[in-house]
Amino acid sequence: MRRPVDLELNRRDLMVGATATAALATVPSAAGAKPGGTDAPVLAKVSLTVNGQRRDLELDTRTSLLDAAHEHLHLTGSKKGCDHGQCGACTMIVDGRRINSCLTLAVMHQGAEITTIEGLGQPDNLHPMQAAFVKHDGYQCGYCTPGQICSAVAVLAEIKAGIPSHVTADLNAPMQVTEAEIRERMSGNICRCGAYSNIVEAMTEVTGRPA
Repeated sequence: MRRPVDLELNRRDLMVGATATAALATVPSAAGAKPGGTDAPVLAKVSLTVNGQRRDLELDTRTSLLDAAHEHLHLTGSKKGCDHGQCGACTMIVDGRRINSCLTLAVMHQGAEITTIEGLGQPDNLHPMQAAFVKHDGYQCGYCTPGQICSAVAVLAEIKAGIPSHVTADLNAPMQVTEAEIRERMSGNICRCGAYSNIVEAMTEVTGRPA
């Protein structure tokens, strides 16, 4: 009859052998190892009207609208924040509607009218929304501001057009620019500095109501 210590040694030897065998099985054969290949990018011609100017580009079909603006048109006002469409820093106005430009491909907007922050106004000729942001200190650190302003301009256009939001109480009544409407519609634009009340004041002023 075997002693317990003999059985323990046998179990230990079995585990060592099994572990070594499993480790060897995961090591790839040197003869079969091959470097990973990279596919050549697929290029496409894209025509966009950006800030009133026709721009013809040849882009990798995987290029986002944001990267096309940054890397090919050198329009760096719109920012790449989260790159997941959650912060709104990259907001542009495309055919009159605001979009997260980090989440859409440039090739999807063939012939589109695109407005970035650079197309709204210049330092010596500010857009009314830009001027209001300056007056009410809506800029703060400024990183999210291009997206905030593009979104704010589009929001007021939405309200003027009578497009309802989740907080619109009466779909049959004329659309009103209220603080609730502004906050709901701007909720996709995140301000790390917390300048939300200042932004609401700026937008309210642009509508013509006293802030």
